[in-house]
Amino acid sequence: MHYVKCCGIALLAISSVAPAAEPDPAGYLLAPRAFRAAAARVLPSMVTIETYGGVSGGGKKGKISGISGPGDGPTTGVIVSSDGLIVTSTFNFIRKPPIITVTLRDGSQHVAELLGRDETRKICLLKIAGVKNLPVPTFVPRSDVKVGQWAISLGVGYGDDDPALSAGIVSATNRISGKAVQTDANTSPANYGGPLLDIEGRVIGICVPLTPSSQAEGAGVDWYDSGIGFAVPLHGADDLIAAMKAGKTIQTGKLGIQTKAATEQGGVVVAGIMENSPAGKAGIKPGDEIVAIAGEKVQDLTQLRAVMGRFIVGDEVTLSVKRKDGESDIKVILAALPDSPAGAPQVEGGKPGPRPKGPGK
Repeated sequence: MHYVKCCGIALLAISSVAPAAEPDPAGYLLAPRAFRAAAARVLPSMVTIETYGGVSGGGKKGKISGISGPGDGPTTGVIVSSDGLIVTSTFNFIRKPPIITVTLRDGSQHVAELLGRDETRKICLLKIAGVKNLPVPTFVPRSDVKVGQWAISLGVGYGDDDPALSAGIVSATNRISGKAVQTDANTSPANYGGPLLDIEGRVIGICVPLTPSSQAEGAGVDWYDSGIGFAVPLHGADDLIAAMKAGKTIQTGKLGIQTKAATEQGGVVVAGIMENSPAGKAGIKPGDEIVAIAGEKVQDLTQLRAVMGRFIVGDEVTLSVKRKDGESDIKVILAALPDSPAGAPQVEGGKPGPRPKGPGK
């Protein structure tokens, strides 16, 4: 590219502009190589898990969108301690199997014990005995995970020598009440319990079936081909691992209320109180308007559910409620809903009010 002068004016000589460079074919080859290299770094820390026996049917019969239902077939796990602690998805433990085996990458098979589970993240902790010096992968700090970066999902549940691999990007970092990273890399029973990796082979999180609308067992698995998948980060989750190691089952804490929209401008009103519920015991009454939870303003039912999803059974939260005589703060110790049938979603709500209207609606 150069300039020429015409009548004292500098003009760009268009004919001298270089044509656009052709795409470099090497670029198309480098990405798959990088994906395979990332997988190779973590593969020694991945295990195949199989379960035997348990409740018939696993809560679902047949297949879901062409894939096996929860509890069917082998699944994947990731070693999180050199002495045999393994994190996996709860997907294959809905049947509560009495026998669990873990196959390491060297081919050795071990009987495993299910220690504890986190039902809010759909992960559980297994332990195999008589092992040492097992390889533990590197986990990515949550602050280092960025929207748009490469994400690679892996699974060895189907028993192949090479893992099932799918590549995509991180599409969100703070989903499911802040518990999960979202990706468009494929997540399915082929890699539930397996890692979601960055391009360096570090673990972003554990692939699990989740959905914002339900915490029921098996919920989220039917999203497997939707382009929306979730992974639960484990970096800095020492307290979570310790709780599961101690045999705890972690559940989302509930208020035990039915709600409706307060006004067209937003807000949430208590429409009903469950008998013996945490909210009732704390003095929450029908007609109370919930304006904030733990200091965070609540604008609508969706936000209420999202905020409440951050807390677990036993947490104490402060509700700011508005009544005719003014606004007050009420402390509530959360619990599991006492009358929810096994496997049913435990959600606040049940009486949705009119859709809030905004400008132009």
